Amino acid sequence: MNRLRHKLILVFLAATLVPTLAILWMSTALINHSLSYIATDDLDQLSKSLEGVAREYYRQACNDLKEDAETGRIEAQRFTPDQFSLGPPSLKEFWQESKPDRFEVSEPDGDRLYYMVRRDPVVLVYSRPLNGVRMKQLARQYGQARTRVEMLRQRDLQKGFTYTLILLSAVIWILALSSVVYMANRISRPIQDLTAGLHRLAGGDFEIRLHSRQRDEIGRAAQAFNHTAGHLQQNRDRLVYLTQIASWQMLARKMAHELKNSLTPIRLTVEEILARSPNSDRPFMEQAAQVVIGEVESLERRVRAFSEFAAEPSINAGPVDLESLLKERIRFLERAHPDIHYRIKHSDDLTAAWADADLVKEIMTNLLENAAEAAGSGGTVLATIDENNGQLVFEVHDSGPGLSDDARRSLFEPTISFKKHGMGLGLSISRKNALLAGGDLQAIEGSLGGAGFRLILHTLKTDDQSGT
Repeated sequence: MNRLRHKLILVFLAATLVPTLAILWMSTALINHSLSYIATDDLDQLSKSLEGVAREYYRQACNDLKEDAETGRIEAQRFTPDQFSLGPPSLKEFWQESKPDRFEVSEPDGDRLYYMVRRDPVVLVYSRPLNGVRMKQLARQYGQARTRVEMLRQRDLQKGFTYTLILLSAVIWILALSSVVYMANRISRPIQDLTAGLHRLAGGDFEIRLHSRQRDEIGRAAQAFNHTAGHLQQNRDRLVYLTQIASWQMLARKMAHELKNSLTPIRLTVEEILARSPNSDRPFMEQAAQVVIGEVESLERRVRAFSEFAAEPSINAGPVDLESLLKERIRFLERAHPDIHYRIKHSDDLTAAWADADLVKEIMTNLLENAAEAAGSGGTVLATIDENNGQLVFEVHDSGPGLSDDARRSLFEPTISFKKHGMGLGLSISRKNALLAGGDLQAIEGSLGGAGFRLILHTLKTDDQSGT
């Protein structure tokens, strides 16, 4: 359950839902109050009153015009059928209807009233202005007002505006909620991954790494987690290796003690047998004794190697000039391997390392010696020194055949070797010494096609200098 995401969503709901409801309530109240000014009933009554007034005025004007025509107070215009086009537009229509009389207003606004009377074979037309009152214009305005009233009655504007406001507010709120859910997922997902990573790290999974492209505090937290996990993995590996070394040292110490106790009597017994052997068998006995003594001496060398592996050297840390030490070791080894081409590459202005000079010298000698033997006659050995993030990195590469996968898996484990040179303990002792010096020894991909090894040491610090 992603509690952080749910908390963010609840915060958004609390921060927006109450104000949204308040805004809806106030907006609805304002709409109702504003629409109350649209008085549909008043407009209806006003239009009907104006209609009644207009009708009464029209009726009164018709009566007055008829009375004036009958009493002779106004004169009439006479129109024969062939003159109908000169009179009012409806004159021809009136003639065809066969009615005795008819009232008609003028075109187009109706500001003049006509009274048409049939007097065969002519039509008498009496007219009078309506004193600026435009009857047809009033009729059109009245019709528009009635149409408007019917439209307002058919539409519930208050309800429509309220529903529209609620719908728009809901759509905007849902879009905002979707944005918050998306942002909450983006914010909480890295934290959730970080929490899960911490649980796995606490459970012993030191290979867990977080992948984050963010450059904010969460991204920096993920980088710090990866950095811490890497250090814990390295420390775990070092601790496991040192624990194994301690077990191997105890076994080597016991083996060296037992072999030493057995080899000394064997050597003395063989020498005694050789001294007491008759002259007739002496050549054979000398040859046999030489073989036995040679094997005893070989075993004694291995006993000494086991003793050296089991020993715990004292650490005397101090400033070490890796460049000078490397050049001195190569000059020493060039005599034993004159056919090897040594190359040195290093950065300028290197800081001194803080380590035990004797341990570093033994590690360098072992790595360079192994590289020379792997490169073979005419081969190349490359030694580099670089400084990176407060650490000195010393690497050795050879042009030999390289290391197999099986050899890499047991590279730093102590083994018993019966080859002419080496006892099979050199790399184990070198890595143990590197760890004792506060660094580490690792196998890497060789840049010359063969094997490669990397020695990591800490640089000389100010507090280290003050303590020397």
